[in-house]
Amino acid sequence: MPRFSIRIEQPSAELINGKAPIRQSVGERAAGLIAPRSSSDSASRTGNSRHKNSRHKTWRLNKPNRTWLSTSTSQINRHYREGVSTMKSCMKRSFIASAIALALVQTAGSAWAQSTSTPDQASNIAAPSQAAATPPSTASAKDLDAVVVTGSRVQTTVGKSATPVSVISSATLQATGQVNLRDALIQLQPSITRTSFGSDNAELTDALQMDGLSPDHVLVLVNGKRRHGSANMVEDGGLDQGSTGVDLDMIPTDLIDHIEILREGAAAQYGSDAIAGVINIILKDRTSGGAVSSTNGQTYKGDGFRSSETASIATTLGENGFLDLSAEYDRINHTMRTGPYYADGAYGIGPAAAFVAANGYSPPFPIGPAYKNPTMGDTASTRQLVGFNGGYDFNDNVEAYAFGTFGHRYAEGYENYRPPFVEPEVYPNGFTPTFKDDENDYSITGGVKDADFHGWDADLSTTYGGDRNNLGLIHSINGSLTDSPLSFDLGAVSNSQLTTNLDFTRPFQVSAFAQPLNFSFGFEERRETYQIQPGDLYSYENGGASSETGFNPLNSGSWERNVFGTYIDFATHITDQWQADLSGRYEDYSDFGGTRNAKLATRYDFTPQVAVRASASTGFHAPSLAEEHFSTLGVNPSSATGQLAPNSPVAAALGAQPLKPEESTNLNLGLVLNPLDNWNITADAYQVDIRHRIVSGGSQSGQVALDALAAAGISVPNIPASNVNVWYFTNGADTRTRGIDITSVYHADYDAFGKVDWNFSANLNNTRVTHVSLNAAGDPELDLQQISYLTSSTPHDRVVFGPTWHQGKWTVNVHETRWGSTSDQLTYSSGPDAWSISSFYNMHNAPMYTTDFEVDYNVTKHLLAAIGANNMFDRYPSRVPYIVAEEGQLYDLLNSQAGWDGGYYYARIRYEF
Repeated sequence: MPRFSIRIEQPSAELINGKAPIRQSVGERAAGLIAPRSSSDSASRTGNSRHKNSRHKTWRLNKPNRTWLSTSTSQINRHYREGVSTMKSCMKRSFIASAIALALVQTAGSAWAQSTSTPDQASNIAAPSQAAATPPSTASAKDLDAVVVTGSRVQTTVGKSATPVSVISSATLQATGQVNLRDALIQLQPSITRTSFGSDNAELTDALQMDGLSPDHVLVLVNGKRRHGSANMVEDGGLDQGSTGVDLDMIPTDLIDHIEILREGAAAQYGSDAIAGVINIILKDRTSGGAVSSTNGQTYKGDGFRSSETASIATTLGENGFLDLSAEYDRINHTMRTGPYYADGAYGIGPAAAFVAANGYSPPFPIGPAYKNPTMGDTASTRQLVGFNGGYDFNDNVEAYAFGTFGHRYAEGYENYRPPFVEPEVYPNGFTPTFKDDENDYSITGGVKDADFHGWDADLSTTYGGDRNNLGLIHSINGSLTDSPLSFDLGAVSNSQLTTNLDFTRPFQVSAFAQPLNFSFGFEERRETYQIQPGDLYSYENGGASSETGFNPLNSGSWERNVFGTYIDFATHITDQWQADLSGRYEDYSDFGGTRNAKLATRYDFTPQVAVRASASTGFHAPSLAEEHFSTLGVNPSSATGQLAPNSPVAAALGAQPLKPEESTNLNLGLVLNPLDNWNITADAYQVDIRHRIVSGGSQSGQVALDALAAAGISVPNIPASNVNVWYFTNGADTRTRGIDITSVYHADYDAFGKVDWNFSANLNNTRVTHVSLNAAGDPELDLQQISYLTSSTPHDRVVFGPTWHQGKWTVNVHETRWGSTSDQLTYSSGPDAWSISSFYNMHNAPMYTTDFEVDYNVTKHLLAAIGANNMFDRYPSRVPYIVAEEGQLYDLLNSQAGWDGGYYYARIRYEF
């Protein structure tokens, strides 16, 4: 048997791309880096970041003889000269490589991958003055050297990672022209999507999806620390139903340095929710400089005006600290994308009599004139955000850090229009109830790190965050009251999350391995709370207010649970070409018990140009407290839908069972190619099996539904029993998602004609339901409509081609996107099958092509001006037919690929100092 020897080393890092690391800054260590930062990263911070005296250490060269040498200035210069020589050689081949890159785009067709829009490393942390002189690039080959901390507890780079990670800089996010961070990520990453909502509370939270899975399957970190979810649970049907995903738009965009996106499961490393992937938002850690910016635009139709004003400034804290501050103000106006609705016939069709005679049925409302229903469009909102990131080094080993955000948002969303006959005395011209949300979102983290805690690198931190939504309704009425108010307090929902982490890491020299074995372990304790507060009496009495009823005392309350987790992680290079990472995690929840998960990731480099990587893992998503306890009633002009808490006695009488965690098995297999020094191609295939998915089930209609709502203390206004249904959450299905991500990034230098970053990315995914549970009556928990929400809500393929051209003071960004088709099983609103819960219309949304375009000009070294357009050719989704088009609906409410707003143009100006 071979003999092994183990030698304990001081916490250190390996040479990265032949460069000697230096000790990390506080901000980077707060982001989760265990090993020191590479010198290439340090060099990018000249003139702006705090300077630190690094301890002289010896660093192990990545060579078979395992010789320990001291990194000297001469060595660094030698690496620099070699890099220059390689760059010159590559420039001679750039025209040929560009042609090959374009050929790849043409032959790939509707190939499938995820965008890897990665930042220019120097712009990530460089001085603001330099950023203005060097406009943002969506990607560059040298970004493969960018240090990342997501997906592994050991420092690595994008180009050498054993897992698929992409990086997006703040400059790249700004170049999209989007006011919302979520929409910027969607524009850049093919695997990231969102659901289009027309109304109700779902429009008030900006969560996202990845690989066609729910927002609850994406874990969001800030500086490596878990971010709390929204208290505003999605009530509407669709893929997002029941989710309480993280609202990304409550984080100031100018506080963000870059975003790291891990495109595979990582629950064994980070815990619940990391099934589809992980988004890690890394904040700026500058010591000087700042910026102010203004972005303004509106849709081609003249509505939906958007404005975003940002400001940031950085300073030192004493001699060894930094503080980065940011503030933001955003305003978004309503859009309206409904057609005229004829109460006596179909929209766009002449006299009603002819239509009724031809189709044999009448519309749901009495005959009357045409009108516009404003419910389908963007919610109006005003948002104020502030945030900070700071740290202080007490000595070479001990450093403290803190960061936090606070956001306030006031939003209003239109509900369905009520014609004049509904309340003629109060609203002789009809009325549009307006749902409103007054929201406060907050998070703060504090921690301390010791780089030499008895030989270990230790990190102790605590994060406290939460969200509160004060819900209301205006321009409405409670028709059962003789003297009803016209505005209502619907109550409030809120949550909080208190998380404490203790992490340890230490490298061990093992003779059997080519590099040290990095051993990490840690603990996490988390306390979660969720509250529902009742609304005013008039909001729920006798059926409640029109469109939305308030929370009543019977379905209000406060709930909490405690979570304890522990993990262990081993990472090393078994040989110079073969690296591996093994993780295990156990978590115990006070409300349903424990979960165990594991992950193995590996990579083998056959040559510097060819590598393969693979991973296998298990994961889980714990049911949220909102999914377990939320109940309410939604009222349309001619129907009502009630939601019951699955653990309530009323739901149990209908066959509901207590919710249990969703469980997943993830498999990934990837190929990494570097045909040229400035050209990187990746292809990563994945499979995600999810068992016990939490979905809406147990649907009942008619008198059974009315009786269940009454037992829950919820009264229904004057709506026929046949148009009333109830449901509850259940672990009702198993699904399998398969897909592939492909990326191609090439950086070409055409000398006097400028530089071009050729970026191609695509994602293909397909989800199918492999098992549907049966309810107490022996019937399937899911109908065809609910199955379509899981399998076809998002495009099965999405392709983004995004070249960026730089020349002198000019930069031009183009993103051409193909959105694959989606489908939906829509409820009939007219005809013999109107409001049926078993018969649906099969709606097909045809593929869409959209073009995003921006031109930047550096007026001075500090001042940048830009103009651009998103969806510049004003493309729209497929229209729905009249038989499913309730109240003037034009487009599929839930499954439209790219929203309904059409073209949008904007201008941006930014001054950095």
